Amino acid sequence: MRYLWTLVLIPLSLAGQRFYADDPLEFEPKPRNVPMAANRKLSDYYDLFSNQFGRPGERNSELGEPTRAKGVSTLGEPMQGAWWMKRHYYKRMSLEALQLGAGGRTPPSEGKWTIVSAKNEGVTPGFTVVDGAKRMFFVKFDPMSNPEMATAADAVTGRLFHAMGYHVPDNYIVYFSEERLEIGKDVKITGMLGKKRPMVWADVEEILRKVPKTADGKYRATASLALPGKPIGPPRYFGTRADDPNDVVPHEHRRDYRGLHVIDAWLDHDDSRAINNIDILVKEGGAQYIRHYQLDFGSTLGSATAKANSARSGTYFFSWKESAAQLFTLGLYVPYWAKADYPKFESIGKFEYKVFDPERWVPEYPNVAFLNRLPDDEFWAAKQVTAFTDEELKAIVAKGELSDAKAAEWLWRCLVERRNKIGRAYFTKVLPFDEFRVEGGELRWTDLPAKLGYWGETAVDVQWSSFDNGAGRKSPIAGQSGTKLPAMREGYWCATLTSRSKKTQTIDVYLRYSGGETAVVGIDRTW
Repeated sequence: MRYLWTLVLIPLSLAGQRFYADDPLEFEPKPRNVPMAANRKLSDYYDLFSNQFGRPGERNSELGEPTRAKGVSTLGEPMQGAWWMKRHYYKRMSLEALQLGAGGRTPPSEGKWTIVSAKNEGVTPGFTVVDGAKRMFFVKFDPMSNPEMATAADAVTGRLFHAMGYHVPDNYIVYFSEERLEIGKDVKITGMLGKKRPMVWADVEEILRKVPKTADGKYRATASLALPGKPIGPPRYFGTRADDPNDVVPHEHRRDYRGLHVIDAWLDHDDSRAINNIDILVKEGGAQYIRHYQLDFGSTLGSATAKANSARSGTYFFSWKESAAQLFTLGLYVPYWAKADYPKFESIGKFEYKVFDPERWVPEYPNVAFLNRLPDDEFWAAKQVTAFTDEELKAIVAKGELSDAKAAEWLWRCLVERRNKIGRAYFTKVLPFDEFRVEGGELRWTDLPAKLGYWGETAVDVQWSSFDNGAGRKSPIAGQSGTKLPAMREGYWCATLTSRSKKTQTIDVYLRYSGGETAVVGIDRTW
């Protein structure tokens, strides 16, 4: 198999041969061995200010002709591997699999949990424990003001991210009493003066006084199973890791990172900053490589982890435009987010769907990968968001274990309505067809908005061409239109679908005829 990255980083006009015998590729090449990688630390404040007031990475707004997503197959799909995997949209997961998430079968064991480290500062402190099976878990709690909120958000969002193909930790909602805990040997804790000292039981009691109890007197928490491998710091949303020979596509040009804007908008993951990702050095098959994870979902779905999210969630911390509007209207300007009405559910926080606008939503500060997104990146993410049925979303919400049925109903309703807004917003920007295939001598596809009931079928014209794979040149076939395949000889062919209502929206579907078989090998979209 040819080495993929030499292809994805070369402009198409210079690449020569467009398709190869093994196209479309599904997986990244076998990773090169990473003998060692630095555990880099990233300052949250530095990341905020450098992105808010600096201009890191390559920005499409400054590059002239926008850079299309790289590291994708000839079908426009991200490569499966260290960053992302095909899951629910591509192969329907059962309700049980959706509820299990990234693992779902190895919660902390019964019996004693040994505390091996603890965080006693902040509003929502936590523990690192080892259970009876010698597995390590990170235990995080809800804030006293909002029982169930952060733990439910983490449980629901983590399962949705997993179903959409991202690598995430195996997290559980757990209930336990104080008697289950014990302090391990030589455990240190930071004292009031900032110095380390041996941890004593009074420290455990102090931590537990800061978190809520359930009606039966137990503590509810998220227990996150430690990821296999060595943590080496977060990946940024731009550039590449110099110590990772497999990381060759600038992150701001990755489709699975650009598309996160749409997914994060759906789930109100405004805290989607770099430090809420993690790179893990893992060993598999005798080789060592870096796998990239999304994590820390307690600040989603109206939660800010330590409290309910701000009403201004979905806007930047600072915006020159909004600041100017406030200045020149003497404070009379009312931003759109201020018009939202939030039900008073302590276990959800501030999450709604009526004012939500996926086109206006942004994280807490600018992110070059999100800013670089193009309509085909948005379409890729939107088709995954809209793949969840109402029933599937209800099953996933149930894993949040909200004791208030009305709160659970509201959370589910918000996910459904925000999903629908995502579909209606982004399916209009491109010709919204996918799942191209050959059936009964004809080219077929799925009209996603028609299938989902957003609007009727989109009318298109189809023009067939032969395709010179070496020269990258199409030659229209006179009189050959419609979905019926033309008489083919060995080689490549192209069907150009053009929207009748928006002529700029087209899809070139490339097919290869070989050995009596016809296969779809490439898709190009314009808008």
